[in-house]
Amino acid sequence: MEWNLLFFLNSVLLGIGLAMDAFSVSLANGLNEPGMKRKKMCGVAGVFAFFQALMPMIGWNCVHTILQHLETFEKYIPWLALIMLLYIGGTMLIEGMQNGGDEMENPQVGAAALLIQGIATSIDALSVGFTIAEYDFFMALVCSLIIAVVTFIICMSGLAVGKKFGTKLAGKATILGGVILILIGFEIFITGIV
Repeated sequence: MEWNLLFFLNSVLLGIGLAMDAFSVSLANGLNEPGMKRKKMCGVAGVFAFFQALMPMIGWNCVHTILQHLETFEKYIPWLALIMLLYIGGTMLIEGMQNGGDEMENPQVGAAALLIQGIATSIDALSVGFTIAEYDFFMALVCSLIIAVVTFIICMSGLAVGKKFGTKLAGKATILGGVILILIGFEIFITGIV
């Protein structure tokens, strides 16, 4: 593969495709925390961007080192994403129902939940390492960084939209956010199995 416009276009398109799950989770996070400050929004989007860049590099590295072991692991990726998102979404759903749909005084996306979300939404990006296996290390790194930038922009958009509607939906935001995460988990699972 050579450095050309097609390389950059493919990297941007990979970023857009991979960021859709992170966008949906960002939307749910914005719904859950409509008062989220710009600094925290950047941190949330940064976590998703980090994992979206990290996973293809791990996949690329595995192709060049331990491919035979990763092929065995690949069939479990949809299951891992489903379990993680069901856990987070279920927790949000239960909290929203226990509060009777009332607005929590200061709902926030915690660091642990954000870490799990980042891993769950990017674990499918591990397989991108297979598709960029013909790249040398530097090209794979640049591709991953482009994916990260695209993911960051898309997640910031998702957070902004979620915040806007989170304010309007008030007490139902936690329930809706939980349902969205559960649906994303099933979507990742179904597309990964089929």
